[in-house]
Amino acid sequence: MGIADSGETWEVIASRTPFEGAKTAVRSEQVSMPDGSVVRRDYQVHPGSVCVLALDEEGGVLVLRQYRHPVRHKLWELPAGLLDVPGENPLHAAQRELYEEAHVKAEDWRVLVDFFASPGGSDEAIRIFLARGLSEAEGERYAVSEEEADMEVARVPLADLVSGILEGRLGNPGLVTGALALSAALASPGGLDALRPAQAPWPARPYEV
Repeated sequence: MGIADSGETWEVIASRTPFEGAKTAVRSEQVSMPDGSVVRRDYQVHPGSVCVLALDEEGGVLVLRQYRHPVRHKLWELPAGLLDVPGENPLHAAQRELYEEAHVKAEDWRVLVDFFASPGGSDEAIRIFLARGLSEAEGERYAVSEEEADMEVARVPLADLVSGILEGRLGNPGLVTGALALSAALASPGGLDALRPAQAPWPARPYEV
């Protein structure tokens, strides 16, 4: 099986929430350390996210360019969204985001990779799905607003994304993780068919099938 992360909870002596935003919050906790000391840990409480690496038959990856105010950049990203409905099935959320942001649907879905976005300062967990068998969605396009109103959509060869990542030209964590994970999966025994099914368990964000 190889090495694996393991769940563990150290004793929390005290906990408070000094800030609550529309989607996330900040929690401040006093945590008991193995040496008996007590330290303060402040972190972002996050509902979790999904990303979609949509791969077409020509090997192109669907990407979006969107303004991200905290880093003052327009970043190339994968279609993505929050799991802001408690217990929401992440596959359903991913399908919704692909439709809303790109007006695309997919026939084949797999789990590409799971990761924690910034585990030293946030509890955000992200699941990236691989979507294949792409086609245009039916009906009218979803009405976008705010940053998404200025969003660009493109299909880029995977090799171009990988070179952009390694050369430091692309830095969105979902895009970086997804593109490199896809490259590794393509080179591994079993290829993409060996990826986990779309409804694979996700201990970091349990959900209803």
